[in-house]
Formats: sequence, structure tokens, C-alpha cells
Amino acid sequence: MDPMIQEFDTYRARMNERIFAESNRVIKRFFNLDSQTYEAGHLPVKTKEMLGLVASMVLRCDDCIKYHVGKCHEEGVTQDELMEVFSVGLVVGGSIVIPHLRRAVEYWDALQEA
Repeated sequence: MDPMIQEFDTYRARMNERIFAESNRVIKRFFNLDSQTYEAGHLPVKTKEMLGLVASMVLRCDDCIKYHVGKCHEEGVTQDELMEVFSVGLVVGGSIVIPHLRRAVEYWDALQEA
């Protein structure tokens, strides 16, 4: 596995475990709400992950972008679909999104090679 992917997955799992070890109901409920939001409903999971990716790009959250790029990969998003998602994020977010777009493409490439 690509070290970039392994590092992200390991860190995320370790820190989530640390956070969940606390007895804070608000944090646990928020995480649960987040998970439920991306379950299939009137919109399929694939669509919801693409929407999450656009929002993450506009908000310029690299961890969120990596997470949603990974989920898009798992959901079978094609390269062409991903580039359209990126284009929406870029148009909505503006040129400040470009560095995040670069890192997102780098992460996608690593997932494709893995």
C-alpha cells in the first residue's frame, strides 16, 4: 500500500479510537450523525460521497478531501466522474482550491495504483 494512504488510514483510525475512548456524548452523536448522513437513502452512497468531496474541497479540508476521495474510489467513481466533481469544487470554491485539487489528484493516483 502507498505510504501516503497507509499513513492517513493509520492516523485516522488511531485518533478516532482515542476520541471514542472519551465519554463525550456530543462528539459521539456528531460522529454517528456524520456516518448516517452518508448511508444510502433517496441518494445513493456514491452520490453522497461525491457531494461530500465537493463540500470538502470548498471548505479546503485536506483530511476530508482524502477521506471522500477514498470513499469515491471504494464506490466505483470513475476518473472522468471524479474530474467533474473536482471541477464543481473548483468553480464553487475558486482558485484557492487549486492546491487542494493537486493533493486530491495525487491521493487519487495513489489509490488507483494500490
